[in-house]
Amino acid sequence: MIFRHSRTGIALLLLALVLGALLGVWWPDLAVEMKPLSDLFISAIGLCAPVVMFVLVCSSVAALSDYRATARLGLKAVGYWQLMSLLSLLTGLLVALLLHPGGGLHHMGSDWATIETTSGPFFSQLPGLLLDSLEQSFILKVLLVAVICGLLLGRSGAPGQRLTQRLDQAVKLVFRAMQAIVSFAPLAAFGAIAFIIGKYGLEAALPLAKFVVVAYVACLVYLLLVPAIALRLAGCRLWRLIGYVKEELLLVAATGSSVAALPRLIDKLEAAGCDSQTVRLTLTAGYSFNLNGSNLYLAVAVVFLAQLAHVELDTLQLGTILLVCLLTSLGSTSVAGSAFVTLTATLSVLNILPLESIGILIGVERLMKCRSVTNVLGNCVACVVIAHWDGKVDKQKLREMLG
Repeated sequence: MIFRHSRTGIALLLLALVLGALLGVWWPDLAVEMKPLSDLFISAIGLCAPVVMFVLVCSSVAALSDYRATARLGLKAVGYWQLMSLLSLLTGLLVALLLHPGGGLHHMGSDWATIETTSGPFFSQLPGLLLDSLEQSFILKVLLVAVICGLLLGRSGAPGQRLTQRLDQAVKLVFRAMQAIVSFAPLAAFGAIAFIIGKYGLEAALPLAKFVVVAYVACLVYLLLVPAIALRLAGCRLWRLIGYVKEELLLVAATGSSVAALPRLIDKLEAAGCDSQTVRLTLTAGYSFNLNGSNLYLAVAVVFLAQLAHVELDTLQLGTILLVCLLTSLGSTSVAGSAFVTLTATLSVLNILPLESIGILIGVERLMKCRSVTNVLGNCVACVVIAHWDGKVDKQKLREMLG
């Protein structure tokens, strides 16, 4: 049933793309009028972004701060997550800058609203830019408040636990709301593709195809350079881990959500010799703090949109993108559509690209299977590496399963 539902969703999206493209070719004037369909979808995602980020970040931080007896493990996990987030964002930026997916169209994006950007020495202007972002961006304030509230809930004893439980219930409601909004993605994709091809012609589809290819290449490069090496230092091989959890990876690729595979992944990693507490902490909290695939998508998407809008990114702006993405990526989760929410929030904070530019990515949003698979695989690697690092792994079982 899961695979049938997934095929139905993908089929609807592909049908919407084909119909939108045909409308753009045959009736370009009418196709241009379809733009409000994608604009409405973007507006709904934008309205949900503050609520989604607050609930998810606050819940994750509150749960993480409950592990007082495992403070050292928590610090190691947080350090590992931040390192992987930084490396995944750097990989995405470098691959996108080298392959230049947004090049090739000289007129597309010319009607987007121009935003003034700041240039100058990076280290001298960075504090001012971050303070300006905090002052002007409502979403960035929401993230900071969510982190503070999560820390307070985790240290408030029984009353905090009760509030955390209610917050967990709110997470489920937020997930359902997001799924309801994402269900309209085919309609939004129809409007976005019809408008793009109706206004710019068939050559507008080329950058989108290049964007998808570059996103997959970035995920592959990252997996081969970072998790594979980290896992090798723990005495395992990446291809053995992929073979061990291949059913769960296939489930994630079919549903587009990493949550579907969580229970089975916990059982398998515990069976591979990893300590139960380490697995549950690392894997569960990693669903908000260690989403390498979402980070790669975020970095590639920002560079792609900047190239498409002919915005030259200097060292200052690239450094700002990196730092802002490190913060906004905390709002990502494994629910379908969350990376799109994070991208919306990131563009709002950066203020170097018009928010309307995100609409062209709706048509390929459901094709980003590499994102979810990389997220899951990255968290599985994190469990093995951190358990090995902390000395909480049965090496004999680990060799039998992944050796």
